[in-house]
Amino acid sequence: MSCLLHPTYFPNIFHFAVIQSYKGHVTWEVHDHFQKQTFRNRCEICTDSGKLKLSAPTIHKKKQAHQKISEVELEYKTLWYRIHWKSITTAYRSSPYFEFYEDELNALFEKKYATLIELNLNSIHFFAKQLNLQLSESYTTSFKQESDSDDYRFLVNTKYKLNYTTMPQYTQVFADRHGFIENASMLDLLFNLGPNTSDYLSEIKINELKT
Repeated sequence: MSCLLHPTYFPNIFHFAVIQSYKGHVTWEVHDHFQKQTFRNRCEICTDSGKLKLSAPTIHKKKQAHQKISEVELEYKTLWYRIHWKSITTAYRSSPYFEFYEDELNALFEKKYATLIELNLNSIHFFAKQLNLQLSESYTTSFKQESDSDDYRFLVNTKYKLNYTTMPQYTQVFADRHGFIENASMLDLLFNLGPNTSDYLSEIKINELKT
């Protein structure tokens, strides 16, 4: 059995806990319509000022009322990717494991991607590599409300109410200022826990994510 997920931008911790729980067997939803204000093109990191949202800008095609997520292109007129990288380095350069992943992650930001899906999948593969997790991937062939796979597409919604009690706390760089911030991007977990990231994900009870 595989899990059904949206490929998101530097996915959050719950998102990757699901992927690991299914041992990398994932079906990616690529036939839904792109929606703004979701994790499709957004991730959240923890900074000295609290939670920071990083959004990858996309090209809106005026003739298309709805764009299929697989067709959404990235906008590169602005240097958003450099701003994202600077924000990440500023937030995490003092974290225990940032330097171990810095070069490979920087290379990911140096590359330009034609589509949002391509960027998102590259960010997901980055994490899978660090966790020694072999992904076995497939893609939807059409959009269906119901699925034969275990459906976790709700995790793409930034406003969906999740059960954070299933998430153990770990040490974050700026916890002394803001307290623990739940379900940030996997970047936060990886930079703070390093090789213990996989063990942490295993503690999350994915069957209790819904409130």
